[in-house]
Amino acid sequence: MAIHPHDYTKVVHSGVKIDPTHGAIAPVIVTSTTYRQSAPGEHLGYDYSRADNPTRSQLEQALASLEDAAHSLCFASGLAAVHAVMGLFKPHDHVIVCDDVYGGTRRLFDQIWQSLGLSFAYMDLRDPQQLKTALQQTPTAAIWIETPTNPTLKIVDLAACAELAHKHQALMIVDNTFATGILQKPLSLGAHIVVHSSTKYLNGHTDVIGGALMTSQSSLFERLKFIQFAAGAIPSPFDCYLLLRSLATLAIRMEHHSHNALMVAQFLDQHPQVASVLFPGLPTHPQHNLACQQMLAPSGMVSFYLKPNTTDLNQFCAATKLFILAESLGSTKSLLNHPATMTHASVNQQQRLQLGITNHLLRLSVGIENATDLCDDLAAAFDQARTTKE
Repeated sequence: MAIHPHDYTKVVHSGVKIDPTHGAIAPVIVTSTTYRQSAPGEHLGYDYSRADNPTRSQLEQALASLEDAAHSLCFASGLAAVHAVMGLFKPHDHVIVCDDVYGGTRRLFDQIWQSLGLSFAYMDLRDPQQLKTALQQTPTAAIWIETPTNPTLKIVDLAACAELAHKHQALMIVDNTFATGILQKPLSLGAHIVVHSSTKYLNGHTDVIGGALMTSQSSLFERLKFIQFAAGAIPSPFDCYLLLRSLATLAIRMEHHSHNALMVAQFLDQHPQVASVLFPGLPTHPQHNLACQQMLAPSGMVSFYLKPNTTDLNQFCAATKLFILAESLGSTKSLLNHPATMTHASVNQQQRLQLGITNHLLRLSVGIENATDLCDDLAAAFDQARTTKE
């Protein structure tokens, strides 16, 4: 794995300013909601913390640097960030979405924004030809992409999609939560906006809910900045401080997540109770070569299918000691998720089955524990949950 050395430095220093009054090198938490003005309308850059806050400003500068973006905006959750992006569009605008998308994103699109007049088409964006045909048939305002996708870890060719998006004057928006700007930089591949649930890897400690947007287009930034200010879904100064603290270790965490995930995926790939493993770091993954081209490492997410009639699902989920059965991902602690009943329960059953989200699918967020310990934990759980003799 070869993370660019500059990224190690950026996540430690970007956005963090030594306080000039007392020399503190840790970010200062500014909790004030309002600021003194020297005259009506004249201030030092801050008038009300819904508009801007010094601690949030430091975080936004750091996140922009992480994605090689000119601008960044922070929100109270990942879905608040997604919601803000949708505020760019008007009734009757059409959005193409990768089919295997986070269940909460799909719920927001279908149950809120569709009722407000937007239309959404879900398709497998691994095939650029399918996207090309769709763009030729229907005027499209935006293309929404996750890569790797959630939860089946498809890889979408960002450069190929960007070429089509630019040709058809559609915004290309990439949810980069699974990879982070350490492993993948969508703006450099042609994206207009990058989205993050900063709850996940950016924070990494399961103690902050947050979201972020990054862009290098000033016109988009100004429109999104107005939405952030007008709608007010902003994070607290303390949450911003915690995220700044966490960013300092992001590069080394992503390196270790990726290393451990490969070890776990290789273990699962050889296990007799596993039908198949979905992990872009394995040569058997259909888009392995593409993943190697546009990602520096495969990140820490591993999905796999239990072999039918070999394992009691509930017993398996209850038997793991290091893998914690819980929502979310990107934590230093390893997490186990059953998408059909957890993260993607809001997706109707027919759509889930079309996407391969069956009751036999499990998704792992591999943490930064010792890889051998993690494999041993899974092995013990398989033994306890085995329903047939080998």
